[in-house]
Amino acid sequence: MIHNLKTATCIVLAFLAVSFVQAQDAKKLLKEVSAKAKSYDNIKIDFKYNLNNTKENVSQDTRGDVTIAGEKYVLNMLGATTMFDGKKMYTISPEDEEVTISNYNPRNDKQITPSKMLTFYENGYRYKMDITQNVKGRKIQFVKLIPIDSNAEIKDILLGIDVQTKHIYKLIQTDANGTKYTLTVNSFKTNQPLSKTLFSFDESKYASDGYYINKLD
Repeated sequence: MIHNLKTATCIVLAFLAVSFVQAQDAKKLLKEVSAKAKSYDNIKIDFKYNLNNTKENVSQDTRGDVTIAGEKYVLNMLGATTMFDGKKMYTISPEDEEVTISNYNPRNDKQITPSKMLTFYENGYRYKMDITQNVKGRKIQFVKLIPIDSNAEIKDILLGIDVQTKHIYKLIQTDANGTKYTLTVNSFKTNQPLSKTLFSFDESKYASDGYYINKLD
């Protein structure tokens, strides 16, 4: 009995020790990724995006691109453009000929926006090392993130990180309802020459083109 108890205790302690080491290794790697992302003046990412829900038999693939400079970004996806200038969010839909303008409140923002994609994991998650994959000669280390908030809509997130460049290669988010969102980076460019007006919204231009300007409080 005593022998079995000692054996069980040793197994538990060994498991906790391994879990702690994995968490520390994951934390170190994520800090390196965050520091690398923040060192750039801007980042341009071309990506592939997949939404999949097997229960609802839904699978959707699309491509897009995003340019990020600090908190500001311009995202092109699903035929629409979303721009954030640091204060307001602009969603431009050519198909509907409509622009929606809303004020940004960080307290109400729980989504992983493009500007937060590279650093969102800094708060609110527990993490540990997951599998390692070889993708066309690149070593991709996955880190699993689990929200600290047990009521979070997100079940878990897998971040695939290029070990050599410290760039995020893949993000796989699984929601509590089983919906899985996968973003795969096709190209990752940094410190690109950007137009000075890239993050500036010209309301008069769209108004003159006949767009309906929908301003939300």
